[in-house]
Amino acid sequence: MRRIAFHLNCLEQGGAERVVTNLAHQFYKEGYEVFIATEWVGENEFQIDPGIRRVIVGPTREDEKKGRLYKIIRRVTRLRDFVKREKPDILIAFGRKANYRSLMSTLGMKVPVIVSVRTDPAGHYDRLADKIQIPLLFPHAAGFVFQTQGQKEFFPKGAQKKSRIILNPIHDKYIGVPRPAHRTKTVVQSGRLVDFKNQLMLIRAFVKVHEKHPDYDLKIYGGDSLDGTKEQLEALIREKHAESYVTLMGASDELEKVLNDAAVYAFSSDWEGLPNALLEAMALGLPIVSTDCPCGGPRTVMQNGYNGLLVPIKDEDAMADGICRLIENPEEAKRLGENARRIAETANGQAVFEQWKDYIEALIGSRKRQG
Repeated sequence: MRRIAFHLNCLEQGGAERVVTNLAHQFYKEGYEVFIATEWVGENEFQIDPGIRRVIVGPTREDEKKGRLYKIIRRVTRLRDFVKREKPDILIAFGRKANYRSLMSTLGMKVPVIVSVRTDPAGHYDRLADKIQIPLLFPHAAGFVFQTQGQKEFFPKGAQKKSRIILNPIHDKYIGVPRPAHRTKTVVQSGRLVDFKNQLMLIRAFVKVHEKHPDYDLKIYGGDSLDGTKEQLEALIREKHAESYVTLMGASDELEKVLNDAAVYAFSSDWEGLPNALLEAMALGLPIVSTDCPCGGPRTVMQNGYNGLLVPIKDEDAMADGICRLIENPEEAKRLGENARRIAETANGQAVFEQWKDYIEALIGSRKRQG
């Protein structure tokens, strides 16, 4: 029986955590022995099957009383102890710090490591510490998984040569949802309220849309990230006297229902990895206006004018024009939405799982042949 282990900070509900949870369950159902090694347990985590073995490898309470350097070393040694004890056939890391920890903890061992990059590398993998660790540690990785070509091209040629680009899997509940009988006069967005998603720009853009189309409203679905963005959004809504047509809806577990009949889905991020929210909107067949944000997530799955509209980041006029274009041209909006729906053919859970499985098996096989 194959033994595979995932390593990330925790399973707190988020994009990377959801991908790991989904993959872990799929491998478990396929008969693999699956471990998820995390640094800690979050407050609002994804649930996992009892058959998947969850292991905490972060610092203990006693360790937390020690200095920063000691805790860094303990994080690496505890993960190394886990790998020595459980002997997984492969270790799959998700996230910047988890990537480095996984490579450090397996130095001198025969366990292959997959590095998985889940965000825009610019601003996240270009600090002094990264410029030291990447050339030292990345050559020891067996493989790399990127979400976009832009991510891949950021890293050294050696990493690019032994990498795969694999999309995030779309949750089944967004696939095959019946088309709405008619679309409401509502523009929607989904995603947590956080600065880089730039919902402030979206609201300013929609104020301009509302001037031309006063019968339309904007609903933003997403939980509070507690970074102050929610308060800024509320202040902007008051400043623009937009309380009657812009609403922060909070988080929802039924987005496939509440988004499905919207007129337009507006995605406003300044940067992303490969946003799950955008993939879900596409699978629902929504007409989409999205920023063409680095590191190329929207551009990876969208072609401007074919399955959505791409506009420059931070450009509220372009966003407003795009939304108005889809409102004023319902046949074009319908065509774009129907084409967007086809993303489910390549990014459904089974298709994405098969790509991961093929890559993992190839790397395990290659390492075993090398002895």
